[in-house]
Amino acid sequence: MRPLLVAAALCVAVPACKISYKFNGSALDYTVYRTIRVAQFPIRAALVYPPLQQMFENELLDYISRNTRLQTTDGASDLELEGEITGYSLTPQAVTENAYASKTRLTISVRVKYIDNKNDKKNIDQTFSAYRDFDASLMLTDVQDGLCEEICEELVNLIFNATLGDW
Repeated sequence: MRPLLVAAALCVAVPACKISYKFNGSALDYTVYRTIRVAQFPIRAALVYPPLQQMFENELLDYISRNTRLQTTDGASDLELEGEITGYSLTPQAVTENAYASKTRLTISVRVKYIDNKNDKKNIDQTFSAYRDFDASLMLTDVQDGLCEEICEELVNLIFNATLGDW
């Protein structure tokens, strides 16, 4: 009799259980948040690579559109992302025995101001940095586009996770 009661209880309990996961990368409540304004991110770094601004902005907008249901707008919005590219620097890495660097590091930093117009406690003003190393025997002009694309992807992931991903 006892195993029959356990089996009956399981049959009733199991269908009532529901496991739910969200894999869209975003933790937004779309009943509250519908729009986002993404401002331009001008380059304020000492060293300037002109295509970087457009490359970063496009990656950010594309990532938001792929991973959220937010509508981008130029006017009033529920959420706002603005900032500036504050760093673009090259530093020698991995110095060899003859005092020459065998690697060079390209680092890009972006200051981001995230404004949640529905909840001020979620506002963020933070700088994000990412880098890639490349062989010092290569010319920067030969590898710059590829490195910048990789770094921009990483920066956008970091920014998204800290703001819209709400990790």
